[in-house]
Amino acid sequence: MTGDDTTDRVLAALLAMQRQSWEQGVTGHALLDLGLGELAVLVADAAVTRQHPDGRLGDVSGEAGAVNGAACGEVVRYAATTDGDPRFAAALDAQLDWLVTRAPRAADGTLFHLLDGRQVWADTVYMVVPLLALVGRTDLAAVQVDGHRRRLFDSRTGLYAARWDEDRGEPDQPQPWGTGNGWVVAGIARALRLAPDWPAGLRAELAGHARTVLDACLAYRADDGLFPDVLDDPRSFREANTAQLLGYAALTGVADGWLPASWLGTGAELLAAAGRRVDRRGRVTGVSGAPDFTRPGTSPEAQAFHLLGHAALRRARAAVSRAG
Repeated sequence: MTGDDTTDRVLAALLAMQRQSWEQGVTGHALLDLGLGELAVLVADAAVTRQHPDGRLGDVSGEAGAVNGAACGEVVRYAATTDGDPRFAAALDAQLDWLVTRAPRAADGTLFHLLDGRQVWADTVYMVVPLLALVGRTDLAAVQVDGHRRRLFDSRTGLYAARWDEDRGEPDQPQPWGTGNGWVVAGIARALRLAPDWPAGLRAELAGHARTVLDACLAYRADDGLFPDVLDDPRSFREANTAQLLGYAALTGVADGWLPASWLGTGAELLAAAGRRVDRRGRVTGVSGAPDFTRPGTSPEAQAFHLLGHAALRRARAAVSRAG
């Protein structure tokens, strides 16, 4: 499909995996970044077919997630602008209406990750911020980054906690989960890419924050180029998708000009470290594994970020070559 053997094996394995709503979304992101528009429309079609009546895209068996379906919004928007079927535009409008006006949130507007609990998760940054930026709501995208940052970010370490309990006013899972930090920087990077026109100073502020988190995460990189699942706990298993998420963010920053060219090598090394975990069937192994993400395994999100990372690597190399 792409002409590269490893990419094709990883993509085939991804398409064969059962996917939840956000996994359908990141699959769509990967297909778009690889230039596989026809497949992206099929992913969008499936997300719309399984749209919940309340507007959440890609709902599978009544998911408890309040925000994960928004990750499908980008690929549905692509279908709405290229396919001509009016159901795509209507589905996107319903998803945005849910996200902007009806999804559960704190008093300051920060979205809760679940329908049945008042928790703020680092994951949400990737699920909602890029879509809000893409549709021109950079104001609301900034509100979500700010709300998550105030609750989850530890300025002393430069890292994000995994989850916050709004009722208790304290972290529910204070550990700096590698994947959670990866979601944050990848979400900011994608949002900056999808919406080049941010209010004065805000783009630079968000880029600077993403770099702060990237720098903090890299301090925990081991000799094999990978990270502990919980960054500051070397007893936790060595996990590969954190490297892909961080690599994607770093390389996107190089491609889009908010990180210097010196980060090209860092991003490439991160992807190469995770790439050594790809097995003969194209599965990225040793990642925080589906369905509960508490032990090593495989996951559609890790498959997608292998593809997203390598698409970003090509963009970054091209940008550095042009600048040189």
